[in-house]
Amino acid sequence: MKYQNAASILPEEILHSLQDYFQGGLLYIPGKGEKTGWGCKSGAREYYAERNRRIRRGYAENISVGELAGQYGLSERAIRKIIQQ
Repeated sequence: MKYQNAASILPEEILHSLQDYFQGGLLYIPGKGEKTGWGCKSGAREYYAERNRRIRRGYAENISVGELAGQYGLSERAIRKIIQQ
């Protein structure tokens, strides 16, 4: 994200209005458009959903929590949480 000076891009009346609420700092202004859920654009959501399905399937096939933890690089506690979901 690139820093831009609000004085150089906003109309004066909007700038003065913003200054009534916020002065001298960094302000994030989100873009227009629909918000997407976490991981939707990057594919991370589907990746972790599939990983968790494989973990549950492995547990159902009598692979121990410890083995699953080692296989997926997760703690046993994290594996148990995934299995309980």
